[in-house]
Amino acid sequence: MCTTCGCGHGDVTINGISPVRRKRAAATLPSGPRYRVAGHVERAAVGPLGAAHAPEVDPERTLRLEHDILASNDGLAAQNRAQLAAQGIFALNLVSSPGSGKTTLLVETIRQWQQRTAVAVIEGDQQTANDAERIRATGAPAVQINTGKGCHLDAHMVAGALATLHAEQALRDNSLLLIENVGNLVCPAAFDLGEAHKVAILSVTEGEDKPLKYPDMFRAADLMILSKIDLLPYLDFDVEAAIRMARQVRPNLPVICLSTKSGEGMDQWLAWLQAGCRQAQIVQA
Repeated sequence: MCTTCGCGHGDVTINGISPVRRKRAAATLPSGPRYRVAGHVERAAVGPLGAAHAPEVDPERTLRLEHDILASNDGLAAQNRAQLAAQGIFALNLVSSPGSGKTTLLVETIRQWQQRTAVAVIEGDQQTANDAERIRATGAPAVQINTGKGCHLDAHMVAGALATLHAEQALRDNSLLLIENVGNLVCPAAFDLGEAHKVAILSVTEGEDKPLKYPDMFRAADLMILSKIDLLPYLDFDVEAAIRMARQVRPNLPVICLSTKSGEGMDQWLAWLQAGCRQAQIVQA
């Protein structure tokens, strides 16, 4: 269970198959008041330090459970990252609210990218394989993770998806891996998947103050894409204000203003991907 939000992962499937989850080892925690103000709670974004999510929940037990989950996740994420680095794969974790245009961006990216390197996609949704089918229609391999009641991907799910891609011989050396997380601006900020970077997508159909409302996500991101900018003439959206607010929580955060319809910003996005792939190949070499 994710104690950040209380979601459960008992009905997770990868391409429609329920994976076998490894038993999580319990973490040994330090005792005393110093632990209560350590970074575990802030990093997990669970609210006020030492506060339980409900009055009847013991705060110390909540902290222990949160730490156990994140410590186990981070260990698996490190394994994923080492595996990807060994293959020279540049992996990104795309995060946003529902409806920001993540899948549309992926489809257009793949169409313009495929002549450069191999590309594969891991799709995260609570239900359906609709987005994976859209990706596969481009010719790129895609693995669909359905999280059931869960509202985010975790490192174990991604490890299972990587194993599926390997089994299908679809994860090539020196390639690009795009992970589309479940539409949610809260929990995905706390869960490392083993990616090189989180990319936060904010559409102009949302509020400019989203970065201030959901600061953990934008603080965790290494790039923000402002999507659907072709709609700006029809909306009351202040681009400069949105960027300013994003940089309040993550100073100097790079921003790409982009439209998959007009193509504006796509060259800048593809160049950013190309630079990341080159860096991953240098590290692998």
